[in-house]
Amino acid sequence: MHALSQTVYVTEGVGLCQRRGGPVEVIRAGDRVLFEANEEHWHGAAPNRLMVHLAINESDEQNPAVQWLEPVTNADYSAAPPID
Repeated sequence: MHALSQTVYVTEGVGLCQRRGGPVEVIRAGDRVLFEANEEHWHGAAPNRLMVHLAINESDEQNPAVQWLEPVTNADYSAAPPID
């Protein structure tokens, strides 16, 4: 989670992301994903795939760049839609 926001740019491969309570989304090279301030989320490579990404986190003196939460569960990770 990020107190101000995070933008993820996928530069190569195929990944997954999910906002707390939302569906797992497939993200691909060229995609940009904006996670709003304090929006709980995760992102990473899709099963058996590579994903390269640039994550830009906003921060300042009062707001750290990241607050780590619990690990992604296997159930959440495996809820991804089929990947072409």
